[in-house]
Amino acid sequence: MHYISTRDSAATPATFCDILLAGLAPDGGLYLPVEYPQLDDVTLTRWRQVLSEGGYPALAAEVLKLFVDDIPAEDIEAMTARAYTYPKFSREEIVPVTHLENNIYLGHLSEGPTAAFKDMAMQLLGELFEYELARRHDSLTIVGATSGDTGSSAEYAMRGRDNIRVFMLTPKDRMTPFQQAQMFGLDDPNIFNISLDGVFDDCQDVVKAISADAEFKRANRIGAVNSINWARLLAQVVYYVSSWIRVTETNDQRVSFCVPTGNFGDICAGHIARQMGLPIDRLIVATNENDVLDEFFRTGDYRVRSSADTFVTSSPSMDISRASNFERFIFDALGRDAERTRELFGEKVKAGGFDLSDDPVFADLPEKYGFISGKSMHADRVATIRDIHQRLGVLIDPHTADGVKVAQGLAEQIDTPIICLETALPVKFAETISEAIGHEPEVPQRFAEIMKADRHVADLPNDAEAVKRFISDNTEA
Repeated sequence: MHYISTRDSAATPATFCDILLAGLAPDGGLYLPVEYPQLDDVTLTRWRQVLSEGGYPALAAEVLKLFVDDIPAEDIEAMTARAYTYPKFSREEIVPVTHLENNIYLGHLSEGPTAAFKDMAMQLLGELFEYELARRHDSLTIVGATSGDTGSSAEYAMRGRDNIRVFMLTPKDRMTPFQQAQMFGLDDPNIFNISLDGVFDDCQDVVKAISADAEFKRANRIGAVNSINWARLLAQVVYYVSSWIRVTETNDQRVSFCVPTGNFGDICAGHIARQMGLPIDRLIVATNENDVLDEFFRTGDYRVRSSADTFVTSSPSMDISRASNFERFIFDALGRDAERTRELFGEKVKAGGFDLSDDPVFADLPEKYGFISGKSMHADRVATIRDIHQRLGVLIDPHTADGVKVAQGLAEQIDTPIICLETALPVKFAETISEAIGHEPEVPQRFAEIMKADRHVADLPNDAEAVKRFISDNTEA
């Protein structure tokens, strides 16, 4: 299995372990497999048995082996067995699926150590990084950006690991107190938190600028854990497979997924699973007030917005107006036309966006790729949290509420089960939960002391050069 860039598909293909440590391609594009492995009925039947007998770690290993041929199979199995364990994840199923109401289900992705779906990828990424760095006798400096959950998931996955240092950028005063406490409370010699004077898109732009500086990247061994890293998406494909298995009995049964979406990484994994042949009906994009993606899937106009025009909302992890992983999907939708993808994302997005409304590609998106979309506002998510709690006794976080709201609005026109992918536990968003139900959510025992820890964070201006100096000053030669 080899990988190509979305902006130069003619370049020499790379191996999995090469792109594992690279993040962005040298041309600024994102990596994708030369082709997606195809699932047949025999494989799906075998995977049902694997999940039943070996659990989630065994299924994860089976999926990874389709995409990774430069790591021995037994080592892949050992890494997934270490990544997905109980009680590191608070449920033995790792990703339980429960029925909510009618044809709507919840896929519980927040049972990991930081109570966010990002743990599903990060715990595996930590294993993969440490393994490959040891094999190469090398080190890695991870530079990432987070709008809330990626940072803590990455830091908890990477802390204490050999040959890895983490520099995580966060938008100043844009995360909830619990999210800040999770990250800034970590006191580990290889973890560095940076509070940037800007919004998430600014943080993401700084990370991209650092990655684009080839000399600095090479000198400091810069890598990425944001969803531009292919290994993260690969890890996320697994829970689409496991959730489909848990809701169906036969291989001809299809399901739909509704995914709260900001950076398009979570649902991009669903797109990949669907391209592989997993029986997925609809992929429903649920946005908040920052509805760039909903606007695109409704109109064909991908109109990115400035930091000043990005709303601060009560589902902050979705406060994103330039979705990095969207490039991977558009590359596929354009028939893997790297030259056109490079023009759209390397030039037109920088100038404000692009419009495919008159392109035949856009008309084909719902049927060929399954995508539809919807939008949820603050009042919607608060009302949804309250309603689901009062009627069904289930408490969901604001981002998951956006997904449930959109799924409820589309349920009558979809005749397959809709699995809403949970993004985090309610404890992370106490203020919005309190507004919805009249009191703060109960704090799970494993997080009882988190708000009391001292804070470890550096305040920096919105300037890539300032961040590079901080990294250099805190990176060992």
